[in-house]
Amino acid sequence: MSERDAALTAPASGAADRREPVPSLIRTRLFRKYVLLFMSVVSLALFASGLTELWFTHAEAEAALIRLQRAQASATADKIGQFLKGIEDQVGWTTQLAWNAATIEARWFDAQRLLRLAPAIGELVEVDGRGREQLRVSRIVPDIVGSGTDLSGRRGFIEALRDKVYYSPVYFRGGSEPFISLAVAGAHRDAGVVFAEVNLRFMWDVVAMTKVGDEGRVFVVDRDGRLIAHSDPVLALRDLDLTALPQVGAALAGRPQPNSDARGLDGQPVLSAYAPVPSQGWLVFVEVPLAEANRPLYAATARSIGLLAAALAFAFLAAFWLARRMVVPIAALGAGAARLGLGRRGERIAIKTDDELETLAQQFNDMAERLEASHGELERKVAERTRELGRLYTELQETNRQLEDANRAKSRLLAAASHDLRQPLHALGLFAAQLGIETNPDERTRLAERLDRAVGAMNEQFNALLDISRLEAGTLVPELSAFAAADLLQRVEGAFAGPAREKGLSFRMVESSAWIRSDPLLLERIIANIAANAVRHSRTGGVVIGLRRRRLRLHIDVCDTGPGIPTEWRARIFEEFVQLPGAGERRSAGLGLGLAIVSRLCRLLDHEIRLSSVPGRGSRFSVVVPMADPAEERETAGGLPKAIP
Repeated sequence: MSERDAALTAPASGAADRREPVPSLIRTRLFRKYVLLFMSVVSLALFASGLTELWFTHAEAEAALIRLQRAQASATADKIGQFLKGIEDQVGWTTQLAWNAATIEARWFDAQRLLRLAPAIGELVEVDGRGREQLRVSRIVPDIVGSGTDLSGRRGFIEALRDKVYYSPVYFRGGSEPFISLAVAGAHRDAGVVFAEVNLRFMWDVVAMTKVGDEGRVFVVDRDGRLIAHSDPVLALRDLDLTALPQVGAALAGRPQPNSDARGLDGQPVLSAYAPVPSQGWLVFVEVPLAEANRPLYAATARSIGLLAAALAFAFLAAFWLARRMVVPIAALGAGAARLGLGRRGERIAIKTDDELETLAQQFNDMAERLEASHGELERKVAERTRELGRLYTELQETNRQLEDANRAKSRLLAAASHDLRQPLHALGLFAAQLGIETNPDERTRLAERLDRAVGAMNEQFNALLDISRLEAGTLVPELSAFAAADLLQRVEGAFAGPAREKGLSFRMVESSAWIRSDPLLLERIIANIAANAVRHSRTGGVVIGLRRRRLRLHIDVCDTGPGIPTEWRARIFEEFVQLPGAGERRSAGLGLGLAIVSRLCRLLDHEIRLSSVPGRGSRFSVVVPMADPAEERETAGGLPKAIP
């Protein structure tokens, strides 16, 4: 260790015999951490810079190569077009004279001269304006004069008369050399049509002159994707179908060319570009093997790796030196803090660096002095707070016990009050029934009906109170079984279709053959409460109840055309004694317990309740229930019980 390092870690007076050795910390975790951190930062920067440079170099080189390929493909396509145009002009020169007996010899001499001037033409057939063959001159068979063969039905004759020029699709004679048939019509119909069979092998010289790199290839395909010319003439004699190559298939279909998927005839990846021969619909492709295209990238990568290795070596030396300079005082701080943590509050840290580390050491020393002074006071306060927390805990337990007793007493009170009030309500119902059968004026009948409705409303309210009290007391135990959903829907329809019609509402039940596994009585109470709420709050329209099947679950939906539920009320609508303001009826029409009972019964049965609503248009309540097992459906008989107690 240097003299400066020894001075930085020198102990305070009177504490030298209790200090742990600092150099062990320097040589282990702290030192290694700073070296690795510095190396990581430098390496990340170098790697990012190198990779970015390589990426842009590769992208620019590839783009430049593709531009060059595209330009060469376009130049080759122009030369092929000029080759065909030259033959077309030479053949058109023979159509200047009208047909008559005096011109047959002159036409024969013109045809022989044309075969000498245009080696690509293998055969000439001259047809008069009526479509009769008058002259056939060939390189391989004897000439025929005046055969009179009727060619007026041939496609070339018809389209040449219409468009003046006709090119046939490419065909391969003998399965090897590609040919096309060219038909040129004269300026007037009596000049006839001249057919020329063109050997495309003479076009290969144009393709062979195009060079791209060391291993680049140029080839031409017709509009059907067949190879008609290639830098390697042997391949052009095989009548190959290249539509399976991704770049050829994409070009023929008019899609963007997939350079990432382009493959050569040998299956190796290539960079590909193409240009069309407009007059024929042929495509000229220029391709370079990907390995050759990436050679500049490989060279740049090798240079970058060498520079990176040299930079990392220099960064390691710099990191070693800087970490050594940084960790010595930091390790001294760590050792001093560890001794303070062991309870040696009389310890002090001595660092002389004239920088922030020396200030930090002084702050540690001040903290130790304050810690020593406040330690006793802290212990005293902790003891007081512990005693106070114990007292508060005892009081909290007592309060919880009192709240539980109050809840049980409330439940018992509600149950008893509901039970006791049923007797006078029953008497009122009998009285209302007697008033209805008396032979008194209509006023007494209307009074009796109003009294009967009031009694029914009061009975419904007390029933709700009784249900809430039974749920809070935990006396309801579900009895799960399988039953037909149709039975449940029929009961709900029988209970609410009449009241709905009295209000001028429609009440429709969607039939279903599904089977449900639940408690039939409690599930009927849930759907009945939701349906009663829908009928009560709907003024126009109606109520629809039906089932939806979602995998192994059923959604029982109750839809209404009521006023809807605002968003801010949807979180509270299932609470007890909660009624929407201006919900369509007077507040005295219910206690606000219907949906609270629905929520508690759904929790009891482990059924999910969902709500969706649009203010002013209506609401939909959905109860999600499990479907019954098919085996349980077959064993179950009798449907739902006849009534809910």
